[in-house]
Amino acid sequence: MTISFDWLKTLFPTPLPAAEVGALLTGSGLEVESLTELESIPGGLRGVVLGTVLTCERHPDADKLSLTTVSVGDATPRQIVCGAPNVAAGQRVVVALEGAMLHPTAGEPFKIKKSKIRGAASEGMICAEDEIGLGQSHAGILVLDTDLPDGTPAADYFGLGSDVIFEIGLTPNRADAASHYGVARDLRALLGQPTHLPDVSKFATPAAGENIKVTIEDDQACPRYAGLLLDNVKVGPSPEWLQRRLRSIGLSPINNVVDVTNFVLHELGQPLHAFDAAAITDGHLRVKRAEAGEHFVTLDNVARTLSADDLVIADGNGAPMALAGVFGGKTSGVGAGTTRVFLESAYFAPAVVRRTSQAHGLKTDASFRFERGTDPYMVPLALQRAALLLQEVAGARIAAPVVDEFPHPIPNSEVRLRLPRVAQLIGQEISEARIREILTNLDIKIEEEITEKTPNSSFLIPNSKAWLLQVPPYRVDVTREADVVEEILRIYGFNNVALRPHNSASFLSPFPNPDPEVVRQKVASLLSGQGFSEIITNSLTNSQYFEPADAPAENLVRILNYNSQDLNVMRPALLHSGLEVVRHNLNRRQRDLKLYEFGRTYQRAAGGYLEKTVLGLWLTGNFSAESWQHPTRKTTFADAAGAVQQVLAALGHPQAAPQPTQHPYLAGGVGLLVQNQLIGHVGAVSPAVLKRLDVSQPVWYAELDWDWLLKKYKPTLVARELPRFPEVRRDLSLVVDKGVTFEQLRTIAQRAEKKLLHGLNVFDTYEGDRLEAGKKSYSVSFTLQDPAQTLTDQAIDQVMQRLIQQFEKQAGALIRK
Repeated sequence: MTISFDWLKTLFPTPLPAAEVGALLTGSGLEVESLTELESIPGGLRGVVLGTVLTCERHPDADKLSLTTVSVGDATPRQIVCGAPNVAAGQRVVVALEGAMLHPTAGEPFKIKKSKIRGAASEGMICAEDEIGLGQSHAGILVLDTDLPDGTPAADYFGLGSDVIFEIGLTPNRADAASHYGVARDLRALLGQPTHLPDVSKFATPAAGENIKVTIEDDQACPRYAGLLLDNVKVGPSPEWLQRRLRSIGLSPINNVVDVTNFVLHELGQPLHAFDAAAITDGHLRVKRAEAGEHFVTLDNVARTLSADDLVIADGNGAPMALAGVFGGKTSGVGAGTTRVFLESAYFAPAVVRRTSQAHGLKTDASFRFERGTDPYMVPLALQRAALLLQEVAGARIAAPVVDEFPHPIPNSEVRLRLPRVAQLIGQEISEARIREILTNLDIKIEEEITEKTPNSSFLIPNSKAWLLQVPPYRVDVTREADVVEEILRIYGFNNVALRPHNSASFLSPFPNPDPEVVRQKVASLLSGQGFSEIITNSLTNSQYFEPADAPAENLVRILNYNSQDLNVMRPALLHSGLEVVRHNLNRRQRDLKLYEFGRTYQRAAGGYLEKTVLGLWLTGNFSAESWQHPTRKTTFADAAGAVQQVLAALGHPQAAPQPTQHPYLAGGVGLLVQNQLIGHVGAVSPAVLKRLDVSQPVWYAELDWDWLLKKYKPTLVARELPRFPEVRRDLSLVVDKGVTFEQLRTIAQRAEKKLLHGLNVFDTYEGDRLEAGKKSYSVSFTLQDPAQTLTDQAIDQVMQRLIQQFEKQAGALIRK
């Protein structure tokens, strides 16, 4: 949201500088993301002052140049060579001093330097209006009629003060601050000074007149609708002050009528809409639901098909003229020939506007505010403000009394606030007087003060003093006691809550339930240290990624009001979101990728929905960057499996058993078993999936059931004495059937020798012509160690013979000598 500081000060006058105001707003929850100085003329005429021509003589060496002396408020006048035909002694002029940077209306900026012109020194420049960016004329220098002293900055004379623009990161719950007046209200609460609403005391309507009839046919969708008929309207460009206000917040002026509605929206937060009154058939305006299948052309010249959920503003025949709170219609908008305008100011139910805005993919300044909730009691003031402005800038005349349909006034929210609860939630005592002051400045009224007797618990305070509060409807996010406490805290100031010196604790024993974020950060740091990059992808995805065999249609969680066909289901798997990131990088010639994501997946299940968190890893391209020290190589299954094993080891599960399994998206992948539970898969993404997502090179993928791993997390920090006796290594070469896995050999070895076998590893494999068909060879190393004594050759040989016997017996192995 963009806020002009100069505009803001018309509603909340303050001597504080912009930077200090920005810091106050950020501290109260309206985060000012940037401050930008906006100058009405580039450079702000710095170094340009008023002066008086004291003498003017013809230049001795140039017929068209004059040699002048000019007073600019200093003790010594400046000598300036001037080529303007109208320069003369006694004139008040605009002088650019040495060092000034000028930005002419046409051409490049240039800097004023002390120079010699035809042999005569020149210490500045007497300026024409185009030379300082004030206009187009270059016929002569500017001659002023002023009593201001020499040396007065020209910017002060021309009233060219600069503005500061705030970019505020408005959170969805702060609809009350979506305007200059909304921000001013927060400053009022922070500084305890009054705001100044626009003066509408001169607003007056005739006692009678031919008017537009308004009928609200759905008062739940439109609780309040007000309108005003104006005639004698002259549509044309807005005056400069109005255009400047709109440009300062990034809006382009259109015409005086539309500009006024935009101005009031950003000033007061109340959206308005102007209808060409000639388009209102029978002088009757109806607020109603659209007919299903009805066609309507909006202002952007797009034909739209409406549904029965859409609320429209229709004419007497029921033909739509606008999508209520969202967008106007092409045939009822204000144009160059419009002379009578019906001005709308209304309050629409947020859910109704949100549904229409999303269904038609229309996001406007009006829908942004209506979707989040506006102030139903700002409706008449905004209407009056706009009418007075249209009288000023468009010559409009109020032709009839205000129409204001408000059948069911919207009450304030009633909230019970227990004063001890304020200190309990904030962690610091705040005086009752200060709380009362903050609530008053936030327009929250204390209706009644009571003492409640309640049972003691962690959240209920016995015999607590409580206030019954009336919260105005425009504070849409304040509906509970905790919300009120939050309002008190943000105005009181987060920085004013002192940190107590004893707020610390130490624990010698581990927590039984680890902090999920700490564990997640531990694994994230591990992966990032291995060269992986974390990604965060959209939980919405394209249903066409999932063939019926992969994810049956009845298992997909579909979005009913999706904006795009590409984002019409909640993702049932994490793989495809990451492949979109891979594709995006490959298309930009970033081919060596290692990515990971902690993301949620969603599926329909019997009796409801299944939502779980998955850790996904994607590897593609070369495993490492090219270097003169070592050649690069393609990423392999072992790289993906190794990364997974390190993650599992960090979580306390170093011995995950691989198991051949079928996976709908992987080709030749393996499942991972921990405690006989299938907790993940590793493998190459199938060519069919890669083709479906237009990924042009092989990708290795691993996924882990993060919820299960977090539940079974075991802290892995174990301290033990270093072994005092050496370890011994022995190697075996085993020929086995191709169907025998190394994991099976590991299991056989660990069962055969539990005391002395400390590790085994496969360091080579072979399949080829030198072996029988259907056979393969494993070269395996075994590490033996006795913590109590040095191993003898006899003990080592006994262990190895026992291992050989078990390999031959259980795996049918042939030991190669």
